[in-house]
Amino acid sequence: MDPFEVRMHFIELLRRLNASQQSIQKVVSYAIKHFPPCGEDIWDCIVEETQKGTINSRINILYFIDSLCETCLLVKSRSTSERSKAANANGLYVSFVSRDLSKIIEFIVPEGRQGLPNLVSTKQILGNWRSKRYLDPQRIDDVLTTLDSRPTPAPTEKSPSSKSSLSSLSSQQQNIPLSRNEVNKRIEQDRERHKRLRERRWVQPITHNPTTPQLACFYPLTELTDGQEESALDIEFENEWETTSDWNEDDEEAIGEEAELAFPSDDEKPHDRSWGH
Repeated sequence: MDPFEVRMHFIELLRRLNASQQSIQKVVSYAIKHFPPCGEDIWDCIVEETQKGTINSRINILYFIDSLCETCLLVKSRSTSERSKAANANGLYVSFVSRDLSKIIEFIVPEGRQGLPNLVSTKQILGNWRSKRYLDPQRIDDVLTTLDSRPTPAPTEKSPSSKSSLSSLSSQQQNIPLSRNEVNKRIEQDRERHKRLRERRWVQPITHNPTTPQLACFYPLTELTDGQEESALDIEFENEWETTSDWNEDDEEAIGEEAELAFPSDDEKPHDRSWGH
């Protein structure tokens, strides 16, 4: 297939994308297969569809990108020959995702009421990427900060009160409510996506055997030439450290209660462990 045919077929697959894992993996496999000759063109198609597609199709594309990043890092970790290591050094499409992260998130979660249905799911995926080190955590934090700093969308007025408000009609037309069928379809798709996200969130490394292929979610971002790689244990520790709150009075009370249970005072009688007769 020439590059034009690859591009047209990929766009067709992307527009048929839904929340099912089978649909996502089909598009991921096609993108990975045609990366060497057409990787840049395929990524351009992805960015274009995040801009032109419906609000529901855009979140499907984001979950597709999530699976694409995981697969790309698995391919990178399993590269054996020097040629394949050089070709996959940047993680295939992962470098494109890192480069255009702000742009695609702006398209998937546009400002205003239109982007609200995709906001929570997008934050969940970005948090997953940060904890599993798909991308630079600082870059992800910057995007999350931008999303959090957006003003709360104001209620849309039903009828404009002056001619000056007519200029905003084009943007208001994008906020047309979804039909009942579309809402039900979105609920079912969100259920499928969140189930998959919860399953993947519990994946943890189970071995330090260097001969065993490393999980993509714990594959280090650093290259061999950058020095010592970040181990899976270090990543897990950092994730726990970031989610641990500062020391406070609740911690002191909890320790006091545990100390009383472990070392009861002399006035307290020991529990009668006999069965009695």
